[in-house]
Formats: sequence, structure tokens, C-alpha cells
Amino acid sequence: MHGIGNKPPEAELNAQWDDALFGRAMGGRSRLAYWAPLRYPQPLPGATDGDAERPAASPLEVAVRAVPVPPEDFAKSVLAEARGESVPPSAFESGRAPAAGPDEAALEKWLTDMTYAAEALGAGEDGDRALEVLPLPRSGRTAVFRLLIQRAFKDVYAYFFGGLGEPIREVARQALAGTEGPVVVVGHSLGSVVAYEVLRAAGREVPLFVTIGSPLGITEIQDRLEQPLEVPPGVAAWRNASDTRDLVALDHTVRPEFRPGELTEDVTVVNDSANHHGAQQYLSSAAVRDPVRALVG
Repeated sequence: MHGIGNKPPEAELNAQWDDALFGRAMGGRSRLAYWAPLRYPQPLPGATDGDAERPAASPLEVAVRAVPVPPEDFAKSVLAEARGESVPPSAFESGRAPAAGPDEAALEKWLTDMTYAAEALGAGEDGDRALEVLPLPRSGRTAVFRLLIQRAFKDVYAYFFGGLGEPIREVARQALAGTEGPVVVVGHSLGSVVAYEVLRAAGREVPLFVTIGSPLGITEIQDRLEQPLEVPPGVAAWRNASDTRDLVALDHTVRPEFRPGELTEDVTVVNDSANHHGAQQYLSSAAVRDPVRALVG
């Protein structure tokens, strides 16, 4: 189950995940819950789209050139953008209308915390590991992390408050419906939240549930989930992997909150993508790849 942001075409993204996890194409043995079109009508140009018209400037280029604003102002602007975005027409197809949510500012603390963490990362204050893989000045590094925050927050906001929750969960349910027997489920970023909610209701036999770069440890996200917090029925083991510099996975543990704790395991991995949140870097890490391969082969 993929995470935040627009994606390349489905077949290409599925192939990328196969390669990162297994080193080869898996054919019908792997299945991608591809929900990006619900929020992004046009996919990112694929690797074979060499002649496709490209935007004049990428979102990152725009972010790097933007005039820096204080963290408080940045957080307020992202929240305002999330609130102001109209619900995509796809959310209303087949009579689906967004359910009224309670306090739509419930995620504001997470947004603020991510923003301040981004400032620290941009300044190079990232603990034991420096950002050698991102040779940009501080303003450029900060722009990378702020772009991640915008995508993550706006997509999560749309899922919980913008009417996209049920349509996205239906994509995941359909992906599961096309399989028989036990399944290994991997969810990245927001996709981990979707996978968790669908598995909790599905009761499928899942020998391994893997979450990568997940916000499921965040209190503000947990408050939106069915209570009490539990490992989904049928899940025999839950491995939660994150990089300590990943802003989306700002709280890196699920073991303390989700019961029974003996079924959960939190592991720290190194994700050296530019924003430390890249799915392929997570999938190719030994802590994620090896237990999946042991079961799937």
C-alpha cells in the first residue's frame, strides 16, 4: 500500500516495489493498492515517458526558490491550504460524500512538530548522522523537508477530513479481495494507516504486517483510529521500520500503544533518500526486505 504524494503509473510503481523488496518482478504474486488517482488525476511521468511534457519547474525547485518564512507561518499556511482544498470530484462518485469530521485542527500539533523537526534537520542538527547524501545549503535542505511536510499533511488531512478515507480504503479492500490464503501486507507512510484500518476490519490471515515510514505512532493519528488500539486480528507479527530522521514517522514506535505488544516490533533503519522517507530505500533495507523474502521467497 503506497503512501503520500503523486506516483508514477501503477505498473511502474509495482515494478519498483518488486525490485526493491525481491530484486525481481513477482508477477501475480505481488499486488499494489494504487490509490493515487483518487487524489492526483494525472500520474507522474513514467520512466518510458521520455517525450512527455514536463513541468517548467519541479515542486522541489519551486520550494528551494521560495522565500523562507518562519516555522509558525509555514505551518499555518499548510493547514490553511489543507482546509481550503476542495474535495476531489472522485470522492463524490457513486454517491460518496465526505463525512463530517469533528475538530479538523486535530492534526495541527503533528504539523507543528514536523515543521520544527524540519528546521533542525535543515540546520544539520540530526543527531549522529550528518546529511552527506543531501549536499545542499541549509535553505535547500529545509525546502526538501518542508515539501515532504506539505505532501504528508495534506494527504493525511484529505484522508481523515476530506472525504477520501472510504474510497482509499476500498482500493485496499479490492487489492486484498484479489488474493487467497495468507498474505504479507506492506504499508508505506499514509498507506500504513490505510492498511491498518482495512486489516483491522478484514480479519485476514497475515503472517507479517510491515509498516515503513509510518505515522501510526503519532498521538494525533492514533486519536483518529478505532479504540482501543490493537494489532489487527489475524496479524501474527507486525514489524514497524523507520529512520529517526523521517518527519512523517515523528514518533517511531507502535509497540507501547498497540496491544498485544509481543506481536509488534519497532526497528530503526537508515533511509538515505533526500527526505529520509523514500519507499524504495525502506523496502530495500535488510530489516524490511529479509523477513518479507523469508515468507514470500
